[in-house]
Amino acid sequence: MKIRPPFPFAILLMITGVFTTLPAALAKDRIAGPIPAIVERVVDGDTVKVRAKIWLEQELQVSVRLAGVDAPELFRPKCEGEKERARAAKSFVEAFFADGHTTLFAIERDKYAGRVVARMTNSDGDDLSSAMVDHNHAVRASRGKWCDAQ
Repeated sequence: MKIRPPFPFAILLMITGVFTTLPAALAKDRIAGPIPAIVERVVDGDTVKVRAKIWLEQELQVSVRLAGVDAPELFRPKCEGEKERARAAKSFVEAFFADGHTTLFAIERDKYAGRVVARMTNSDGDDLSSAMVDHNHAVRASRGKWCDAQ
């Protein structure tokens, strides 16, 4: 008996099905948390390097971009005022995580490799994004305007 290859239309349907379900699968590429972590270094007001406990006796060091806010740039400021505000924002984050403990929530991939975007809380359960906005160290926007007042 001769075996016939599958009908080309059936193959097309299978391929189409894979590509139509792929975006839905990628959209689920998110970890709700909570993921406990240790703050290893505050890079600037909206980026922190942490060592996250991902499994029993397994930890991962990763840079975390703070979700939902933008803080002044420390390394490429557009004006001296932005640099001063960036230093203050970094100091605020260092004090916020004074005991070195954080918890990550709503963790997603960032547009840059090796970094994630997440919400972060301290040991008291305070949300860093909200605290940064409340203390004027960040804005709830994609880009803050830190040099307009000069």
